[in-house]
Amino acid sequence: MPRPRATSDTQILAATARAIGAHGPGKLTLAHVGAEAGVSPATLSQRFGSKRGLLLAFAAGAAADAAGPYRRARAAHDSPLAALHAVADEFAGHLSTPEEMANHLAMLQLDLSDPEFRVHAAEHTRAVDTALRELLADAVADGELPSGTDVPRLARAVQITTDGSLLRWALTGDGDPAALLHDDLEHLLRSTP
Repeated sequence: MPRPRATSDTQILAATARAIGAHGPGKLTLAHVGAEAGVSPATLSQRFGSKRGLLLAFAAGAAADAAGPYRRARAAHDSPLAALHAVADEFAGHLSTPEEMANHLAMLQLDLSDPEFRVHAAEHTRAVDTALRELLADAVADGELPSGTDVPRLARAVQITTDGSLLRWALTGDGDPAALLHDDLEHLLRSTP
């Protein structure tokens, strides 16, 4: 009978996210991920085959859980818009420096240039869009947003605002990313007819 794994794949993929933030996918090594996860590079090779295999598993896992933060926040908050802001806090909390944002953006370059990664990126984007639509539809139903709100269009605008706000923070280095993101989202939501 095989021995149970001391470190799960989920824990390794979370460690991969931290290592990507620290090093970017180009400079990332299995040793970096192993140090974050508390496993040897050989263990990572056995489980994922290669650095590329690990990064593809990371991309697939991120796509599979893309709606997770929205659903967990919705379950924890009575207000759909409070849940939206909780997700914004979570996203901003993953970034401590503009360099860390740059390292995550380097993963986006892989997503755009490599067809195997692009499949997962597209799935991730669609899942986030669906989760945002559900959250915003709840906000309309609860009276937090006006009836007649174009929910699909607003979901797209929220996603663009989130990405753009964090990118602008990384470019300027001004302020706290969570506070800036909250302000940008509030402005967008206040201007919703």
